[in-house]
Amino acid sequence: MFKTIFSRLLQGILVLLLLFTISFFLLRQLPGSPLTREKAMPEHIAKKQTSYYGLDRPLSEQYLKQLGQYLQGNAGYSFRLEGKPVNEIISQAFPVSFQLGVIAMAIAISIGIPAGCIAAARKNGLIDNGTMAVAMLGICLPSFVSGPILAEWFGREKQLMPAHGWDSLTPSTWILPAFTLGLAYAAYLSRLSRAGMLDMLSQDFVRTARAKGVPGWKIIIRHCLRGGLIPSVAYIGPAFAGIISGSLVIETVFQVPGLGRHFIKSIETRDYPVILGVTMLYGALVIIANFLTDVVSVWLNPRLKAKS
Repeated sequence: MFKTIFSRLLQGILVLLLLFTISFFLLRQLPGSPLTREKAMPEHIAKKQTSYYGLDRPLSEQYLKQLGQYLQGNAGYSFRLEGKPVNEIISQAFPVSFQLGVIAMAIAISIGIPAGCIAAARKNGLIDNGTMAVAMLGICLPSFVSGPILAEWFGREKQLMPAHGWDSLTPSTWILPAFTLGLAYAAYLSRLSRAGMLDMLSQDFVRTARAKGVPGWKIIIRHCLRGGLIPSVAYIGPAFAGIISGSLVIETVFQVPGLGRHFIKSIETRDYPVILGVTMLYGALVIIANFLTDVVSVWLNPRLKAKS
């Protein structure tokens, strides 16, 4: 077990190093200069700023310097926000994106897993077919389509809840963006849960339990749920990181002051340090989520524990 954990950690460090390297050199291939402004600045000021930010140095020297800063926990300073530390930008905006992601993931799990289990228990019935039809609709409908529709209907037409803005202490501002973000993930989870439960329900020990007269609900909860949820658990880890990094569109639609607006604006202005800092943060989230998923999967599946 400890050997597996150490191996995963080592792989994570290697992936982060590769992500940093690839992102750094790709950013330098973007057209234009990060110091370009709407109003043209005098040439001597442009040269001074280029020298101040080290953009006139060889690319290899810039890479090694920035890598050294990251190893010390320093992501550098923003070009667009007058030298504001990237760590400060992330620390101010990321909690909002993280809260939105946690709520959306909770909605996805609370809807998707029960729906999949119920559909599996009623295989090929009306409930099964209806649930899977709704799940397919949720998968096919992108958030940038469902988001404006929900905002228009529930926010402006019915005025049941705020359609824009975010307050960490006001739950009514969470519902629309979190539900929109978690809808597609709930659909995926329902299909994965259904497939996992159907696989468990087809096992010999289930037929034996039924022959002994064990109630259906007890078979599902005691005998099938743990093994049937393994595919869903394997999906939840990367999905959680995907929810946080994929909230960029939702934050724009519902005017949520999260990390997404900084990321989009930094791409528009070629703010290298902010783009790289947010990219590394999302990469670390994916690695951590995959690591936790592996640990939970080993706990759910004794065969994986024996192999590890």
